[in-house]
Amino acid sequence: MSESVNVTIVYYSATGTVHALAQAAAEGAEKAGAQVRLRKVAETVPQEVVNTRQEWAQHLQDTADVAQASLDDVEWADVVLLGTPTRFGNPASQLRAFIESTGPLWFQGKLVGKVYSAFTASSTVHGGQESTLLALANTFYHWGGVIVPPGYTDPVQSQQGNPYGASHVAGEGAPGEASLGAARHQARRAVEIAAALKAGRAA
Repeated sequence: MSESVNVTIVYYSATGTVHALAQAAAEGAEKAGAQVRLRKVAETVPQEVVNTRQEWAQHLQDTADVAQASLDDVEWADVVLLGTPTRFGNPASQLRAFIESTGPLWFQGKLVGKVYSAFTASSTVHGGQESTLLALANTFYHWGGVIVPPGYTDPVQSQQGNPYGASHVAGEGAPGEASLGAARHQARRAVEIAAALKAGRAA
């Protein structure tokens, strides 16, 4: 049933943390039988600013081969997962810029009824993870989407602990198995719910 589910993962990552979560989400969705598009959004910060942090410039180089998100990727999808670092308790402006480009799809009703979910990372434990995910949920409401959080629906959630969406504290290092496992589970759950919705609509 999940073989007919299309998943688009749209993310922004400055230094690689959210990119790692996005890759794990792609793995989880593929393992659930979905067709997956992994897409980054455009970097809007001037190169001279990016160059002030070596890890930022390096990550931009390392992900040069990742396709940039388009409106077609969103329209194609049954499931859309958004990933972003927190920026003062909100999604990064790079991801917001892409979201604000979806007006034509929204106006035509092409965002309605899809499954949506989100994941994030922050530098510190109380760095705005939940508020960032809740802020993205506001967009999903306007899109008329079906919001599917991970909740506490898998044992990995007792380790990772964020029912709103997979998240990671970047200040503690690169994402470990708990954070990556949570991202895989979140994507798998979104695929399962989308597959059930598609089957119900077809019936």
